[in-house]
Amino acid sequence: MSAMRAITWSVSASRGFETAWVQLGDGVLRAHGRAVGTDPEPYWVTYELDTSEGVVTRRLRVTTESADGSRTLDLRHDGGGGWTANGERLPDVDGALDCDLGLCPLTNTMPVLRHGLHQAPGEREFLMAWVSVPDLTVRPSRQTYRHLGPGRVRFASGDFRSDLEFDEEGYVVEYPSLATRLTAR
Repeated sequence: MSAMRAITWSVSASRGFETAWVQLGDGVLRAHGRAVGTDPEPYWVTYELDTSEGVVTRRLRVTTESADGSRTLDLRHDGGGGWTANGERLPDVDGALDCDLGLCPLTNTMPVLRHGLHQAPGEREFLMAWVSVPDLTVRPSRQTYRHLGPGRVRFASGDFRSDLEFDEEGYVVEYPSLATRLTAR
């Protein structure tokens, strides 16, 4: 496992910020993060993400706080393609390997790393367990990632397309219309 690393993004889509503390090694990603946003309403998010080998989501624990109160989601993948949210089965996302936390650039890392799409040619389509923020509703989301060149990957879902920039480790540097990584002075 690598040393813990902090990554901070300005998240234009939520008019907020996110910091994730990440650790990656031997095909396993562990992270915890916090975000604050003001769109679609002021909210805070706290999350913990654990993956198994192959950077496949094992568990995502998320708490949001807004004027409507606090919500918590415990999203789990059983390793065989099945998912639960707070103990309830989610048949609509059966077969998905990854979660995708809304407005969170970190969760684009898993499918890109697993297939090396930030470094080598290829295109892959995925079913994701997409989590909307701040309400924490889980929905199926079909997403395609296509290698464009070193560190560049085109993301597509439905009619939406964006060309993302990744660093050598596979973390998002630039996600046009969503987030930009901040660097320390």
